[in-house]
Amino acid sequence: MARLFSTSLPAILAAGFLAWLMPVPGLPAGHQGLCRIAMAGSVEVILCEVSLRTHDLALRAVDGEGRPYETFDRAEASLSAKPVLAMNAGMYHEDRRPVGLTIQDGREVKGAVLGTGSGNFSLRPNGVFFVEDGRAFVRETERYLEESHAPDLATQSGPMLLVEGAVHPRFIPGSDSLYVRNGVGVSEDGRTVYLALTRKPVNFYDFALFFRDTVGVKDALFFDGQVSSLSYPAGRIDYRRDRLGPMLFVLPKG
Repeated sequence: MARLFSTSLPAILAAGFLAWLMPVPGLPAGHQGLCRIAMAGSVEVILCEVSLRTHDLALRAVDGEGRPYETFDRAEASLSAKPVLAMNAGMYHEDRRPVGLTIQDGREVKGAVLGTGSGNFSLRPNGVFFVEDGRAFVRETERYLEESHAPDLATQSGPMLLVEGAVHPRFIPGSDSLYVRNGVGVSEDGRTVYLALTRKPVNFYDFALFFRDTVGVKDALFFDGQVSSLSYPAGRIDYRRDRLGPMLFVLPKG
């Protein structure tokens, strides 16, 4: 197999190990910007509120030759403007290629799958986050496939956290399955996207309640819990864990 990068494997592994030891940073005192600190029970969450009236979103998963970008820096180089925020955004295979539906710049990179394995992606219902005609949506995958859509960007992940205001039926209150987690929700009018990253480990149930009771959305989707990453220069956050699959970028509207 041809190597995509000149960095040695031991260096990549070492960088990944060190990233696991890094705590999720907070925001500077008095910070005012896209992101703020909110609470999921006793756990602080970095909550970023993105208006599609003032910002654009871009998804990046693979380059023009079909190779996974793997890092914010490589993906950022393909964008037309400097992003103000970047976050990992969806499940991926070991080689960092996306597992499910992936659409970047209006082009389908990977088709949708329902999921039949044992991992989080297959804890159905899973879902799709997408942007179409200037509005953002979170849909269960089966519903998305039943409808007719031509989105500018889309990423599939799972499980759904909330479906029309209801917590995923497989989530367990008080579960001891705790991870730093990140996910996405959207306002009812589709004009505001809420990106969230917990600063400490939480379970799925509490993370879903955060989106329902604190953020106030009806539909929300889990992005990941192993490699949750966030770059937010205005808040002095550069938190990157391991190599990434699909990534979501927020750019000023040009």
